Amino acid sequence: MSEPLREKPLTGNIRPDGEPLSIQEYERAGGYQGLRKALKMTPREVQDEVEKTNLTGRGGAGYPAGKKWHEVPMGPDARRPKYLVINGDEMEPGTNKDRLILEGDPHQLIEGAACAAYAIQADVAYIFLRWAYHTSAKRLRKALAEAYDKGYLGKNILGSGYSLEMHLHVSAGRYMCGDGSGILSALAGQRSVPSTKPPHAATCGLFGKPSIVNNVETLANVHHIIKNGWEWHRRLSFTEEGGTKIYAVSGRVKRPGRFELPMGTTPREIIFEHAGGMQNGLKFKGALPGGSSTPFIVESQLDVPMDFDQMYKAGSGLGTGTMIVLDDKTCPVGACHAMAVFFARESCGWCTPCREGLPWMREMFRAIEEGRGEMEDIDILAQQCKLLHWPNTFCQLAAGALMPFESAIKYFREDFERHVREKRCSYK
Repeated sequence: MSEPLREKPLTGNIRPDGEPLSIQEYERAGGYQGLRKALKMTPREVQDEVEKTNLTGRGGAGYPAGKKWHEVPMGPDARRPKYLVINGDEMEPGTNKDRLILEGDPHQLIEGAACAAYAIQADVAYIFLRWAYHTSAKRLRKALAEAYDKGYLGKNILGSGYSLEMHLHVSAGRYMCGDGSGILSALAGQRSVPSTKPPHAATCGLFGKPSIVNNVETLANVHHIIKNGWEWHRRLSFTEEGGTKIYAVSGRVKRPGRFELPMGTTPREIIFEHAGGMQNGLKFKGALPGGSSTPFIVESQLDVPMDFDQMYKAGSGLGTGTMIVLDDKTCPVGACHAMAVFFARESCGWCTPCREGLPWMREMFRAIEEGRGEMEDIDILAQQCKLLHWPNTFCQLAAGALMPFESAIKYFREDFERHVREKRCSYK
């Protein structure tokens, strides 16, 4: 891997005390120069610039942002209004990277979103925010008001002829709201459930009109790309997937936290250098590299570059890049049970496999954890992990929930069998 530029565009303005910059301070730091430049380009030129960087979506799916934007109908015959939806419904256990941007540098999100909206010629943008992020909501409202006052939002932005209304929508909750189609249902005032495809949101999304849904961290990259060029953005990364990544580490490490590093940094460097390694007396057992809907990795995979392509080839996934570290004194069966409780509760109930399957698996994990399981239950769980996968469900919630379960049975089967043999959890 070639040595990347060691710059931190996403977190460079974030102060140690967490207080965000005012709009005047943000402008002095170079803020809104990317938007000014974008408005002098054509929308297609903005799309092409972002596509050249190979900026992958940072919400978990990893779909190239520029490629997604190219799917939106353009020109005078395109149906209007068009919508940009900014996904800030960060609810997966272990994931809190977007909150760093929302609270620490809200103008960065607004500028990046405005550039993206211009690229697809959106008329309206919605920031869809998790209900629990009260500080984020307060700071976003203030930043939006400042941006309107300065002419960066609203009618005829900076005299360009382009107009954009941007609104904050605080979600009523549920994990399903973070799904691409679920978020559009929730915004339309309907129950947050997935929808079948086609049609895709780019052509028939919110209120039946062309819509794009992008994650907070994804959009925070856009104005930096426009301002500095796609070559610069590619040079920030170790891999072909351009840019930096806000990685995070939780679990029993010495310095849990969030770290902006080149895309493709290895789990070993993130855990043992930036997060300080394991706490005294503990050893590394495994990690969920991208939040609780990615497969476990173990010691032999710690040197795989953390990007979407390489982690997939290694049998796991980058997801949100927010690692949950498992130590040798924490029970993997108990960890699976805790995750099963969450996913079973958050199923929207729209399809039978997810609605019925996840609660059933939750009870199986509970029985094994409490010493009531049978040896055959382990193989039944492994079989269910295959049956509940996409496309047997409407969306990826159940498939994502099964990722840690399937890999835990693969790597930590001895722990499951010991629970059954000893009729108890030996970690307690």
